[in-house]
Amino acid sequence: MPVLPEIDAFLLCPTPASWVDAALNNLDILLIDHANNEKKAAGSAFQFMFQYSNKLDLQNKMSRLAREELRHFEQVLGLMKKRGMPWFNVGSARYAGALRKLIRNHEPYRLTDSLLVGAIVEARSCERFAALAPRLDEELGKFYSSLLKSEARHFQDYLKLAYQYGDEADIQAKIIEIAEKERELIESPDADFRFHSGVPALS
Repeated sequence: MPVLPEIDAFLLCPTPASWVDAALNNLDILLIDHANNEKKAAGSAFQFMFQYSNKLDLQNKMSRLAREELRHFEQVLGLMKKRGMPWFNVGSARYAGALRKLIRNHEPYRLTDSLLVGAIVEARSCERFAALAPRLDEELGKFYSSLLKSEARHFQDYLKLAYQYGDEADIQAKIIEIAEKERELIESPDADFRFHSGVPALS
């Protein structure tokens, strides 16, 4: 399933086929981690709103984003319940934590770096929904296809806000740094399967 050209251009690599195969064999973990990610994304949006309450455009975008992410969280829970899938705890992926380490701790770079990390996470999510949708059963494939538009918009919102509040040259340099780290995380072996994990490590 095609992804927006701007997302393909933003990401430095596609999702490995071995990850898609692992996802099809671990639908329970996929859905649980997906639900957790939607909840975390909503929490991050709220955090932006509280930390940068003087930035009205950010407030508006993050308020909408938080509502959509919570709605997606509820939809994933509904699918799990319908399928009789039990909930169990899964640890966080290495992915987001490794990307957050690239965020500078002083303003305005803390804000713009955080927005860029949000953009690349949303871009990868969109790309993975597109990779998964044709391989899933009809119900789940339709659901993941339905998420593409909103995830792509979230990517665009994060990126536009970063450029709005930052220096263009600095933003472009930081995008390269974050994207290169993201490619490393996606293409390198990963011991644990998660929604944003890398290549499944051989047991």
